[in-house]
Amino acid sequence: MAPTRDQLAEQYLAQLPYPPYPMQEEALLAWFTADQGVLVCAPTGTGKTVIAQAALFEALHTDAVAYYTTPLIALTEQKFREMQECAVRWGFDPNDVGLVTGNRRVNPEARILVVVAEILLNRLLHPEQFDFHRVAAVVMDEFHSFNDPERGIVWELSLALLPPQARLLLLSATVGNAREFLSWLERCHGRKLELVESKQRKVPLSYHWVPDQFLTEQLVEMAKGDAGRRTLPALVFCFNRDECWSIAEQLKGLPLLTGEQKSALHAEVNRLDWTQGVGPKMKQLLHRGVGVHHAGLLPKYRRVVEELFTRKLLAVVLCTETLAAGINLPARSVVLSTLVKGPTGKQRLIDASTAQQIFGRAGRPQFDDQGYVFALAHEDDVKILRWKEKYDQIPETTRDPVLLKVKKELKRKKPTRRENQVYWSEGQFKQLQTAPPAKLYSKGPIPWRLLAYLLKISPEVQRVRAVLRKRLMDEPRIQAAERHLESMLQTLARAGYVTLAPPPPVPGSSRAAEAADSAADAASRYQCVTATPTPALDRLLVFRSIHPLYGAFLLQHLGIADREERLQALESVLELPRSVLRYVRVPREDSLPPGPLARNRLDEELIRRGLMVVKPPPTADDDDLDDDAYDPWEEEAHPPVLAEKLRLLFDAQFPEVTDLTTQAVWAAGELFRYGGDFNKYVQGRDLVKQEGIIFRHLLRLILLCGEFAQVTPAEADPAAWQQEMRDLAERLTASCRAVDPESTDEAIEKAHAADVVEGESR
Repeated sequence: MAPTRDQLAEQYLAQLPYPPYPMQEEALLAWFTADQGVLVCAPTGTGKTVIAQAALFEALHTDAVAYYTTPLIALTEQKFREMQECAVRWGFDPNDVGLVTGNRRVNPEARILVVVAEILLNRLLHPEQFDFHRVAAVVMDEFHSFNDPERGIVWELSLALLPPQARLLLLSATVGNAREFLSWLERCHGRKLELVESKQRKVPLSYHWVPDQFLTEQLVEMAKGDAGRRTLPALVFCFNRDECWSIAEQLKGLPLLTGEQKSALHAEVNRLDWTQGVGPKMKQLLHRGVGVHHAGLLPKYRRVVEELFTRKLLAVVLCTETLAAGINLPARSVVLSTLVKGPTGKQRLIDASTAQQIFGRAGRPQFDDQGYVFALAHEDDVKILRWKEKYDQIPETTRDPVLLKVKKELKRKKPTRRENQVYWSEGQFKQLQTAPPAKLYSKGPIPWRLLAYLLKISPEVQRVRAVLRKRLMDEPRIQAAERHLESMLQTLARAGYVTLAPPPPVPGSSRAAEAADSAADAASRYQCVTATPTPALDRLLVFRSIHPLYGAFLLQHLGIADREERLQALESVLELPRSVLRYVRVPREDSLPPGPLARNRLDEELIRRGLMVVKPPPTADDDDLDDDAYDPWEEEAHPPVLAEKLRLLFDAQFPEVTDLTTQAVWAAGELFRYGGDFNKYVQGRDLVKQEGIIFRHLLRLILLCGEFAQVTPAEADPAAWQQEMRDLAERLTASCRAVDPESTDEAIEKAHAADVVEGESR
């Protein structure tokens, strides 16, 4: 006989290693008594994971299925390991917990499934493949991601599609309109959740503005004293990966470790065999108690840094803001050497929600009675302050010739702020501390693939409009969303994916007597009643990790492309950080000549449309120019490469599509020119510090080959095309496996069945 929920609550509370504090206890009791679920809003670092574990504890003891979703792959993998440990502690098998991300699957049929949010939505969109009748609970961690302009709709639509019997546990940082959100959820989706709110942390935070110390000096100061006085270990947050490395280099000679830490750390680090890529540099830093943690690292390095830091063997970890978004790497202190982010000339103060997530990483409930947040002034301001202190020490009324000479010299060397720098202040630091929490609202348009899926289910457009009208938006935004829907439907119709009824007005077809009503006015009044799918619509549903319209567009052209052109096209849809792009540029024509797709189709079509001009040949006037100096295509005006030509043609055919990102990238192609040797490639192209980004790019390309293998481009032989996709995936797999076999094998497991919905999880 299954235990009652009261009995389960008693069992769960009894097995906790420490008494829950008030917010946790209130939330746990709410979970075990609420009919439909609970929304928990509490600051970062208040132990919300303990509440999530209760939902999974209940599911395991009642032989039900539960999902645990997060917005980040790295966070999902961390929670997977934590939940497996919990399952064993509760007397269950670790295989009762599974993991599904866009590039990794472990025990995908387990009763407890830890997944990125897109996976849950994708499964809800395919009820014929995934049975939700036994799903008793869904935990959505970091639920304030509902506010994300690009991916928030994933959480929103999942709420709408979950079956009634699945109880919800939404875990969020504090939000400014929790009751409004719950009212909307009940009104529009029939789900009534209990609310547990808290603004108190178990470990209070102490905020410190540091106007007179450089970062290295501050960290040395934090390392002084006994265990009670030291404010290390610390997370030092940087807002770009290069800065993580440069600061780490500055720290590696500082006295940051205790003697006890040194001996234990050296023993652990000496066990590591990292001789390639960034491994030697990482190993050198770790020996000195300094870790680096960001997306540019291979997964195997990040795992080691997390383990060593959790075991209190590292003094400092340099990290990017991604770590603040939920990855559990507890520290006594967090340090910010800057409060602004962005490219040079466009830097802005970090937003309050990001800042508060960063602040919340300070203070470890198991070890600390207080967390520390240090914000440092800009180094220019530190220099100015120190100068002023020296200058003010000399009295203005002095007549001492030596002091007068010193004062004159100081005045001559007075430091100043630079015009091209963005500075921050103590006032802004306080502003970030006290800023009200963000409110939850629906953001972002309905995804193209989701629209295609909804039309596949029913051509009645009113059903889609009903979905839009249920979004948490004000009326003007809802009306704008409805207008955008009409534009999307007409785009699908013009491309042959649906047939609209009634047909949309044809511009210029109105009679002269009706000339006052412009075609634009007629179009604005038009409303489609049905959008009946054509057989071509199924092609849009194949593409889960890229824009479906662009995937289908590529299928129209890749049939006549050669292998290198096909690889360029596939790489172009996998977005890379802008900081990496200069290292993965597509070679010029003399190194990578145009293939048949460019020569025989794209060039002619783009020239005909006036989107490209013919390259001018040298003239007699150029005879006196040095051959090496002559280049009619200068850097800022080079001829477009294949990926850019494809995008030019797509934009001409689909001018209404504005949510597509493509980039001209040549990473996998260059890797093959190095014989598939990953380490030689990243070293030869100065990508050692970005090797994790390239590694992930290759894994995503492997999965993309799986998607494209399901369909055949026009003018291509199906068997030959599928074999080419398999060959490409196998070559990439071999390259990745040679550098990080564990992560590679995890990533490509069942790659052809990868559950990725529109938009790759970060």
